Amino acid sequence: MFYLEKANRLSGIGGKPIVNTFAPWKILHLELSEGIPALPFEPDYQGLYIVFWWYSIPLGHLEIPAAQLPMPATQLANLVLQTITPAVGDRLFEQGFKAHLPELPKKNLIPPKFNALVELQQPLAKLRECWSQPTSESVSVVICTRDRPERLARCLHSLQNLFQSPQEILVVDNAPSSDTTRQLVAQMPGIRYVLEPSPGLDIARNTGIRHSTSDIIAFTDDDVTVHPDWLDRLRQSFDDSTVMAVTGLVLPAELETEAQFIFEKYWGFNRGYRAITFDTHFFEQCKPWGVPVWHIGAGANMAFRRKAFELVGDFDERLDVGAAGCNGDSELWYRVLAEGWACRYEPTAVVYHYHRRNMDDLKQQIYFYLRGDAAARLIQFSKYRHWGNLRHLFFTLPKYYVKLFLRGLLKGFEPRHSTLLAEILGCLSGVKFYLHKELIQLIS
Repeated sequence: MFYLEKANRLSGIGGKPIVNTFAPWKILHLELSEGIPALPFEPDYQGLYIVFWWYSIPLGHLEIPAAQLPMPATQLANLVLQTITPAVGDRLFEQGFKAHLPELPKKNLIPPKFNALVELQQPLAKLRECWSQPTSESVSVVICTRDRPERLARCLHSLQNLFQSPQEILVVDNAPSSDTTRQLVAQMPGIRYVLEPSPGLDIARNTGIRHSTSDIIAFTDDDVTVHPDWLDRLRQSFDDSTVMAVTGLVLPAELETEAQFIFEKYWGFNRGYRAITFDTHFFEQCKPWGVPVWHIGAGANMAFRRKAFELVGDFDERLDVGAAGCNGDSELWYRVLAEGWACRYEPTAVVYHYHRRNMDDLKQQIYFYLRGDAAARLIQFSKYRHWGNLRHLFFTLPKYYVKLFLRGLLKGFEPRHSTLLAEILGCLSGVKFYLHKELIQLIS
């Protein structure tokens, strides 16, 4: 763990701390059906992070700095209109407002039909007519946890408030140090407890798959709470038989610390408010440069058909924190796409994530993200011989980090640079981990 300890010791480049005063951001959820209010001045906050909803449909968010407050309702209304138009158009029109696939050229895009949207009578009201009925397939929910009973209790209480209950909820207790989690689950009716003694998130996920009984298996984390509509929206997104995996929108549950704000701004799981289908076209177009599967979503909010595991295999247990780091979720999405199936991002399936609160924990998290990503790239290349994985790892990423570092030298280091060393060391560690595993395999 020398690399990680070194990254945590250095809060800035060359040991120089990145000076940054921070005040928390206040998160507001604004229900548009109840009208648009004026915003008061918030003296104790750096600003407002406002999510706009139409009933249970998230349509966009805005960050409004405290310097722009107070704000009259008329000014906010103009900002709301600009913010929600893409998501409203996406739901009401087949063309013009669809989100483009990330990192692909934006050529031949059909321009938005703003006139058609303006001419609609009560467009927001029409949003509620856009939903198909959920599929009849059964759903199991799996939560993997390890020694975090308080967070787990919060997550389980939110699952008990779902509008439609799943067939089963399974808690996979991963290498616990005490009996606390088992005792907690025993007090909550309708929840199954499964012990997995071997440490590792992907080991625990695979245990959850084996113990579940439903057609669809949904995963969330113990540091998450779910929206009451979460499960219905996931199920509805499997209406296309080619879709093997679905992810959803992850919103911040709080932005009270600098680490939480940095994560949300530069590493957050929010993939936008328009649905996206990642298919063979996306995969083939991106393959020469390395398919950016991280754009698909987050493991804190994902679901798979049981058939997907039969077709492409389970989570790769090499990509665990005790091994390569993480990225078991995105590596599995890669296999789904590589085998000719599709993944779908559905932003109306909403969960709320409690980000790491301090900088050391954030750096550790990012270190393992990049360690896992590097190892996953090499695993993907080994399996499929897709050279774009090597191009991304050994050309695109180094070029990106050199530019990021030089920008800091020329213009001053910013909060984005606070995890830079952890990222670079994580990449190097991931390559070292993979090569070490390969060497052991050759020797044996």
